[in-house]
Amino acid sequence: MAINSKAKGKKGELELSHKLQEYGYNTRRGQQYCGINGDADVVGLDDIHIEVKRVEKLNIVDAMDQAKRDKKENELPALFHRKNHCEWLVTMTMDDWVKLYRAFEDGKAAK
Repeated sequence: MAINSKAKGKKGELELSHKLQEYGYNTRRGQQYCGINGDADVVGLDDIHIEVKRVEKLNIVDAMDQAKRDKKENELPALFHRKNHCEWLVTMTMDDWVKLYRAFEDGKAAK
């Protein structure tokens, strides 16, 4: 990976982490302390493996494959991505999205 690509990746990860912090989540870059350690690009959302892509052209299938490969056993892989001048998007498999939505419904019913 070229130095410029690493810098761009770091910038995207920091940007997403700060955005999630605006929503009240305690997140940080996964690689910032000890390098290659198997963490997600951004950590701090329980049970979610975050893969970050901040690019103009994205191969979503390849990026999701990376998130699935890198996730821990109990995590749901989620791809957070955006282009310049666009909002952040989140991509998940339908099965994983349904798991999240069912958990939301269960929490809503418990109230």
